[in-house]
Order: sequence, then C-alpha cells, then structure tokens
Amino acid sequence: MPDFLTPLDLLALAVFAACWIGYSTVVDRVPSIHRRSVIHAMNENRRRWLIASIPRENRIADVGIVGNLMSSTSFLANTCIFVIGGGMALLASPDIGRRVLGAMPFADAPLTDGGWEARVLLLLVIFVRAFFELTWALRQFNYGSILIGGIGRTPEAIPAAEIAAEVVNRAARHFNTGLRAYYFGLAVLAWMVHPIAFILASLWVVSELHRREFRSAVLAALKTAD
Repeated sequence: MPDFLTPLDLLALAVFAACWIGYSTVVDRVPSIHRRSVIHAMNENRRRWLIASIPRENRIADVGIVGNLMSSTSFLANTCIFVIGGGMALLASPDIGRRVLGAMPFADAPLTDGGWEARVLLLLVIFVRAFFELTWALRQFNYGSILIGGIGRTPEAIPAAEIAAEVVNRAARHFNTGLRAYYFGLAVLAWMVHPIAFILASLWVVSELHRREFRSAVLAALKTAD
C-alpha cells in the first residue's frame, strides 16, 4: 500500500470506482435497464425526428438542431482544457493547496506531496477522459449533420435516415459519458477535503444520475408522448 494513501483513502477510491464503473456498466450494458432510461427514450426520439425529416425539402432547421448540440459539446470540451490546466498548476504548488485546505474546518488535507498529487492526478485523468469523449461526440455530431444533408426525400431514404440517427445517437452517448465524467470529477474534489466526504459525494452523484435518468419529469413526459 502506498505510504501516502491511508486505508480510508483506499476505501474511498474503491467506492468511487464501484459507483462510476458499476453504474455505467449496468445502465449502458444491461438492455432491460437501459430501455427504461431517458437516454434510450431520447435515442428513439432522435430516430423518429430523422425519419420525419425525409419529406422536408429544406433541412436547415434539422442541421441547426445538430449545430446546437455541437455548441454545448464544444463548450464542455473547452472547459476540460481549463480544468486540466488548473490541475497542472495544482501539481506544481502542493504546499499552497494544502495550506488553503488546512484552513477549512473538518478538512483532512493530505500531509505529503504524494497524497496531494494522487488527488490531483485522479482529477486530471477524469477530465482528460471527458475531453476525449466530448471531442469524439463533437466529431460524430459533425458526421451526423453531413448525413442529414444527404438524406433523400422518398420512402427509399429511410435506411439513410436510420444510419444518420445511429451516428447522432452514438454522439449523444459519448456526450453523456463525458458529462458523467464531469459529475464524478466534482466528487473527486470532495477527496481534497476528506475521504469520507469523497465517499458521500460518490454515492450522491450516483443517486443524482439515477434520479435524472430514471425518475425525472423529463422521462415521464417522454413516456407520455409515446
């Protein structure tokens, strides 16, 4: 066991990994559960949208919708760069960071450089992953807009619309993965304060993700529309 990580730190890391990997695996890989999520409901609505676009001669609005999705994805990807830059600065000045945390009541700031660097490095890894997921989503939204422009205007164009929907849905999937990384990255910030706070934050993130993806008013509205 690394001397800069306490047993409580290792427990907090195990809970964090179980929350993130376990939640993502169950929601994304178990079909019976995935079908009940807002992600699946939106996949179906995107497919219907692109099939409904077939008769339209002018698809400026359809491409504009994808452009709007690209804007929000690009914003989050750009923000990852700032977070990564800030993390590199925190690695360079561990004493300042620990001193700031040490002034907080109930904070358990790491006493060694290794403990501080482990926390910051985990944060950097998470946001590097988020950056790659979001930029790949951005490229797929771009591919999707081109495919939308190439959809014909006859019933024979349905396969082309299905392909475009699949590309846009995969882009949305990677966007969602990047967004989850943001949520869990915020949980890692709690590790800076105390390992117990890290455990509680990880559990809270899973609870919030489950509520928004399976018990939200948006999902209820989508089911009503079906």
